[in-house]
Amino acid sequence: MAGLLTRCPVCGGSLHVAELHCTRCQTSVRGAFDGCRFCRLAEEHLRFIETFLRCEGNLSRVERELGISYPTVRNRLQNALAALGLQGGDSAAESLPSAASVRAQRLEILEALENGEIDAEEAAEALRQLI
Repeated sequence: MAGLLTRCPVCGGSLHVAELHCTRCQTSVRGAFDGCRFCRLAEEHLRFIETFLRCEGNLSRVERELGISYPTVRNRLQNALAALGLQGGDSAAESLPSAASVRAQRLEILEALENGEIDAEEAAEALRQLI
């Protein structure tokens, strides 16, 4: 089964779940439903979180497994937390990424593309989500 689409394939806007359907009894329920927080993540964030969990949160093990530097591991962890909306800050303004943070994220995405960790499509999607 394909993963949940979170972006419109035509305009790139956010998609929202509007109908749920039971394949067993054919019941359908329509409405506005919140999607899973993890379902909205870019593939690169999901892969990092899976690696992080497999390494039991040990950043040095993540560093070794992915073959990247410790600062890059920290940046990816911060990016994944931000994508999940789990970074501190009480106001919406505080949760907005700084220009330096966005530049760092772009460089990280391009580095992952160059190293073959993600493909061009994944890199493009990750860069779109920074906007």
